[in-house]
Amino acid sequence: MKLDEYARYDGLGLAALVRSGEVSAGEVVETAQKAIDAVNPTLNAVIGRIEPRAQAGDRNAPFFGVPFLIKDLALHAEGVACDMGSRLVAGSFVSPHDTDLMQRFKAAGVVTLGRTNTPEFGFCSTTEPVLHGPTRNPWDTGRSPGGSSGGSAAAVAAGIVPIAHANDGGGSIRIPAACCGLVGLKPTRGRTPPGPEVGQALHGLGAEHVVSRTVRDCASMLDAVQGPGVGDPFVIAPPLRRYAEEVGAPVGRLRVAVSLSGMMDATIDDDICGEVMRVVRHLESLGHYVTETSPAFDETTFHTANMTYWCGFLAAGVLGIAQSNGRKPSRETLEATTLACYEYGASLKLTDVELADMLANTVCRAVAPFFNDYDVLLTPTATGAALPLGFTNADDPKLGAKGWYEHLFRYAPFTALYNMTGQPAISLPLAIDAKGLPVGMQFVARFGAEDILLRLAAQLEQSLPWAGRRPGVHVAA
Repeated sequence: MKLDEYARYDGLGLAALVRSGEVSAGEVVETAQKAIDAVNPTLNAVIGRIEPRAQAGDRNAPFFGVPFLIKDLALHAEGVACDMGSRLVAGSFVSPHDTDLMQRFKAAGVVTLGRTNTPEFGFCSTTEPVLHGPTRNPWDTGRSPGGSSGGSAAAVAAGIVPIAHANDGGGSIRIPAACCGLVGLKPTRGRTPPGPEVGQALHGLGAEHVVSRTVRDCASMLDAVQGPGVGDPFVIAPPLRRYAEEVGAPVGRLRVAVSLSGMMDATIDDDICGEVMRVVRHLESLGHYVTETSPAFDETTFHTANMTYWCGFLAAGVLGIAQSNGRKPSRETLEATTLACYEYGASLKLTDVELADMLANTVCRAVAPFFNDYDVLLTPTATGAALPLGFTNADDPKLGAKGWYEHLFRYAPFTALYNMTGQPAISLPLAIDAKGLPVGMQFVARFGAEDILLRLAAQLEQSLPWAGRRPGVHVAA
């Protein structure tokens, strides 16, 4: 199998080839390894190889024989190291077991070939850790692929694999998807299992899934991994039918809200505003009702809770790692802003976390009723296309905890709200800016309504297709 042929297929397409006997799983895996060799020296997306295991199991699994990569954070695979993007961790942790989600990825038939780069502890909207160095965007190698799932997004966009693991605590699936021209769905809180190490990742802000090139891969993988793990703290309502059945299903006339008002008084690039309005006109041409409006909530309340959650969770993680491997949190083991956020998090009191829970509840109660009146909210995914490398420097000692927080969320003022409310949100690559860089559009639905998002995403994939776009750095170039 040649690289250009391999890169033409999405995950389900490759699996169909393997099942038909047209190619073997071994041939596909060998081609994927050549793909890593071809472009990874330029991109630095894959930071560790994993020896593929002999393919076994159900040949009818949806992604049987499909090459796959895992983000080096949160999810763990048995016998595989995980550095979490940090010198504090590097080389000291090898998982003794698969996490619940990893078990489900394996049951879906994927063949895991490597770990992808992530910023330190995922606390960044770009992927430039001191430990492994920056990952480069295949559309422009002087720019970031976004974060914190930037390694996975760069690898999928460049054709190394058709689909890769990603997770999202404030936009970390959606932002890299937008920067790299991919589909990135953050599922509803509780839709995919976070265990067994944690019950509610990042106080419930975190969600696990994938980045992909096609909507159908996104939907079929969600079918494969959705549902609670044993011991999860709560169970949400299951989907009414398989998510794969939503792809191509009738969409109906949706009530669509559109907003260009992000948090942090963020300034949105004129290119982005123009592309949002172009998508609005297209939605209207499809028969949807579009109104310019947005949910009302107290932004100060949101940020107070969000910063407490992020820094408190980070501090607990750093302390736990330091106790397990004997390393001390310091400038030698942590990047400057991580250290500042760790110190701030360690200074918080139990009452601060209790207050954050109360504040987050008021935000959720304020936002939820909006989605009784509107089926979907459209926003830009970020304020602009991919940022230049170095613009977001996590090792800058001048920023401090608050300065770092504000720097991150000013670039991505649309995504994090829906981590707090737990609602599903998807970024779709519906535009290209004047520099030829992909631009993502975020669509948000009410809690539990991934079906609406996937139906709409499939309609837009058909009517505003992106399949023909390829970045300059690509395995088939």
